[in-house]
Amino acid sequence: MSIFNFLAGEFIDVIHWVDPTRDTMVWRFEREGHAIKYGAKLTVREGQAAVFVHEGQLADVFTPGLYMLETNNMPVMTTLQHWDHGFRSPFKSEIYFVSTRRFTDLKWGTKNPVILRDPEFGPVRLRAFGTYSIRVTDAARFLVEIVGTDGEFTMDEISYQIRNIIVQEFSRAVASAGIPVLDMAANTADLGKLIAAEIAPTLAGYGLGMPELYIENISLPPAVEKALDKRTSMGLAGDLGQYTQYSAAEAMTTAAATPQSGMGAGIGAGMGMAMGAQMSQNSGPWGARPGPATAPSSMPPPPPPVEHVWHIAEQGQTHGPFSKADMGRMVSEGRLSRQTHVWTPGQDGWLRAEAVTELAQLFTVMPPPPPEAD
Repeated sequence: MSIFNFLAGEFIDVIHWVDPTRDTMVWRFEREGHAIKYGAKLTVREGQAAVFVHEGQLADVFTPGLYMLETNNMPVMTTLQHWDHGFRSPFKSEIYFVSTRRFTDLKWGTKNPVILRDPEFGPVRLRAFGTYSIRVTDAARFLVEIVGTDGEFTMDEISYQIRNIIVQEFSRAVASAGIPVLDMAANTADLGKLIAAEIAPTLAGYGLGMPELYIENISLPPAVEKALDKRTSMGLAGDLGQYTQYSAAEAMTTAAATPQSGMGAGIGAGMGMAMGAQMSQNSGPWGARPGPATAPSSMPPPPPPVEHVWHIAEQGQTHGPFSKADMGRMVSEGRLSRQTHVWTPGQDGWLRAEAVTELAQLFTVMPPPPPEAD
């Protein structure tokens, strides 16, 4: 190689970075001996920042654009000033490229349930998960506080720390917000903004910002969800009588679809009989369900009165039995008087007819004897 080509190599230097990984946050431009040549061109693309470190100290931060690195505007001693060192500068300079774009679709979630006091259910445990995005807002601070001298820093190296910060703020936010568990689904957007705002000061100390935080789901323990589902089912059932008929019909349909299953057929038949008995009780005389005007009362009707039958004792002989109507007809015909002895089942011995309240009424309906003629 000629001396001219060698000198041209020393004069021409292009410094730039194209990220093929999509998860690298910081990348250090590698040069042998970390020597930056005089007149080097630095290209910083959109979504990037370049941090210049000279002799171990942060010298400057370059925003997107094209820059010429010269001694009159940079504190750099180039190899051209040190022929005696064989174009090897004793001054060490480094350039770190920092990605300032958004890193999206990052996951977070509660490792353990969060315990809080719900106004309706009392103490409950919640789990939650979602996504967030992150970006570098202060390249110099991020390099000093987080990256250090790491030549290639990826998102995975800080994502665990950020997830811990999110979970801590989520636990504190939901515990102090006082939002009922059943209303949290309608307030996830507000909760996400609240948590992002609480996290912002901590992330700012790292040189980071969180443009978005989403809560995708908030869930209860399986046992609580099962009880909640049962409560919801009871609310949807409405009329328990109709729900019972519907369940019986569903069981019969399932049993009919699997006739080879003896247990299923037996269960379906039993429920069908129960449903039939219930329908017959709720049906009218023509097999139709009575309308509101003829709906049976919740109290059963009283039993019909028991009609007594009577026996008569005359001249040492008994006659009968006679109904009350027969006894009334005999009174009107004069065949039964007040002194006639009568007996009915359940009565203690023979009594005169006038001593029995039910028969004494028969004599009062008869007209009194006519008055004597003048």
